[in-house]
Amino acid sequence: MKIAIIGAGNLGKSIAKGLIFGNAFTTLYLTKRKTDDIKEYEEYSKVSVTSNNIEAVKNSDILIFAVQPTQLERILEEIKNELTEKHVLISTVTGFKIQRIESVVGKDQFIIRSMPNTAIAVGKSMTCLCSNEKGQKRIAIAEAIFNRLGHSIIIPENKMQAATVICASGIAFWMRLIRATTQGAVQLGFDAKEAQELSMQTCLGAASLLIESGKHPEEEIDKVTTPRGCTIEGLNEMEHNGLSSSLIKGIQASFKKINNITEK
Repeated sequence: MKIAIIGAGNLGKSIAKGLIFGNAFTTLYLTKRKTDDIKEYEEYSKVSVTSNNIEAVKNSDILIFAVQPTQLERILEEIKNELTEKHVLISTVTGFKIQRIESVVGKDQFIIRSMPNTAIAVGKSMTCLCSNEKGQKRIAIAEAIFNRLGHSIIIPENKMQAATVICASGIAFWMRLIRATTQGAVQLGFDAKEAQELSMQTCLGAASLLIESGKHPEEEIDKVTTPRGCTIEGLNEMEHNGLSSSLIKGIQASFKKINNITEK
């Protein structure tokens, strides 16, 4: 695959790392207005660094846009005359709808939206994908790319805002839960480093159990809650203080906010 990442900032560089270490391209172009901090990528075979978006487009088939929302429309205008029937456009830009992309480059393009999260830097992103009608013929390409960088699923575009909250904002929600269990472990006598290790690895284990078993969380909870035991005591105390309710309210608040931002 001949791939160009238009906008090699933090997210773009994370995608590039995953592609490089997965040997997932024939050629790879990285573009940025100031290329000094991405020059190191030229050390890798078949990787080119440039500030010229048109050069990257002409030499690539798959275009991954990882720029700020305020920049995307200008960049699409810049490169639209260079697009051919071979190009697949993959946008990672939050809140920038397919219809808006089509209004610049036309409906006769393979257009895909992706919503990765910051765990893409360690190859563990949960990425949601959707496409325009024509893009459905190429969405498997996007799946292949992002499955090398974690896990991906295809959803309708009208669920992309919700996916942003659950998957992208969700990283922060889980980080806060890990921090809270770390603080609890410190209060129980562990030093800070031990406490964080216990919390992180337990979180990883819980997620892995569900992924590999395919079971509902309550099934696994039942295995560690015994009558009058310490686990059910702790769970009930958390619920009395609104653990689940607070999480759900936080998710709803984030969803309301992202919809307000998009409308503006």
